[in-house]
Amino acid sequence: MNIYKKLLAVLPLLAGTGVTAIAQDIKTDVQHYDILLTLNDRTDNIQGVTGITVRFKENTQELRLDLIGRSTKDTGMAVSAVTEGKVRIPFKQDKKYLKLQIRAKKGETHTYQVVYSGIPQNGLIISHNMFGKRTFFTDNWPDRAHYWLPCIDHPSDKAAVDITVTAPDHYSVVANGLKTAEVQLPGKLKRTHYKETVVLPTKVFAVGVADFAIDHPGDADGIPVYSYVFPENKERGFKDYAIAVEVLHFFINRLGPFAYQKLANVQSRTMFGGMENAGAIFYEEESVGLKTLESLVAHEIAHQWFGDAVTETSWEHVWLSEGFATYMTNVYMEQKYGVDTLHAGLRADRKRVLAFAQRRYTPVVDTSRQGGYMQLLNANSYQKGGWVLHMLRRQVGDSLFWKGIRAYFADYNGRNANTDDFRKEMEKASGQDLHAFFQQWLYTPGVPMLYVRKGTTPNTLIVEQQQEHLFSFPLEYRTEGSNDLQRVIIKDRVTTLDVADGQQIQIDPETNLLFGGAL
Repeated sequence: MNIYKKLLAVLPLLAGTGVTAIAQDIKTDVQHYDILLTLNDRTDNIQGVTGITVRFKENTQELRLDLIGRSTKDTGMAVSAVTEGKVRIPFKQDKKYLKLQIRAKKGETHTYQVVYSGIPQNGLIISHNMFGKRTFFTDNWPDRAHYWLPCIDHPSDKAAVDITVTAPDHYSVVANGLKTAEVQLPGKLKRTHYKETVVLPTKVFAVGVADFAIDHPGDADGIPVYSYVFPENKERGFKDYAIAVEVLHFFINRLGPFAYQKLANVQSRTMFGGMENAGAIFYEEESVGLKTLESLVAHEIAHQWFGDAVTETSWEHVWLSEGFATYMTNVYMEQKYGVDTLHAGLRADRKRVLAFAQRRYTPVVDTSRQGGYMQLLNANSYQKGGWVLHMLRRQVGDSLFWKGIRAYFADYNGRNANTDDFRKEMEKASGQDLHAFFQQWLYTPGVPMLYVRKGTTPNTLIVEQQQEHLFSFPLEYRTEGSNDLQRVIIKDRVTTLDVADGQQIQIDPETNLLFGGAL
């Protein structure tokens, strides 16, 4: 996902929407969702029937699903019935949960049908686009699917999904997976069905319903790529979104096979610059014509590997999604426009990391936060996470770095991973012990803050670490008039460099170190 100023402006408002910590349910494993939604043009009320197939890991008498109930503002979902086959299942519903009273034994699999209706408070945006036309778009990250869908709304519980939408027939529908049916119904209605057999976290479930112009700019390694744009943006939108074919081809060759059967790039209503829904990326409606659209497309497509196919076990490891997408975007821009573009991107990212550290001094893997996960969309998760990958690439070497990245994707495709899982994959690929590297860059707040000054003896420079926690890192520098790159390991509070009399030095000329300070 990519953040724009629009999202930063609404972050404080989200504190009041009820987005709280969703606990992982270790007793259950959802295998499949069968979602049937009925939408209309008269009201914002939706009708839903969701089949939930659950495998039980323990004997269980209550299945707790995440679902926001009715509020005093007349929003929220009200459940009218729950069944298993023809048997009614007793249930209780409060403002946050739907609790099914069941009897399930360890190892059993059951399918429950939940019938509900209401006006979504969040998660499913029913509004009008920039051209005044009515639209419906899911916007689930980080845990907002349960505002419109009964589910286990946690990234660790991934499931396959079928999505069927009945809506007025002037709309087109896009969703995860492949479209398998589109049927005209009486009353100027249309029923559209999509099927996704690859397991997904609920945060990247996608439903988009709008008046779309649709294009197929091409395939990337056999994967069809589509563009869904508002008809008023048809000419420019088709041209702009077509870059996705090139980007997808690059990442398939660099990272490994694409996990899904199609890629749709969708102009939408979303609070994010882009939302990496699996196989159906939603872009903010004003993205058409955006000068930075290519990097936005690269960021969201990179997420199809990291965040979607390989999903963080919990939100404190979100850098495995956002840091990866940030760095992979820089890598894409590097191969297309040259290493100077990579360096420029890294320098810009470094400035954002340093600015954020002045406001909030926390590590990348922030285990202190319980709820309020929107606050994790920050320079630690994005730019610092990307910088960690860049420094890791330099530490282990280019070929071993990419060997490790591809192995990490291959081993965890369709699964969940945490930071330690990634570390172990990189250690296996590189043959290096990376505990210290991961500890200081991901679990320790801040970055090296360096003060470089003349030494007290001739022909010396002093490099001093001024931050609280000492870091150990290679510092590269180049002396005036030389093309040779010098390298010294900095691990102490004060390190002395020998330089020729009167020569100036350039610190980190190749942009390989995340640091700040006075040079």
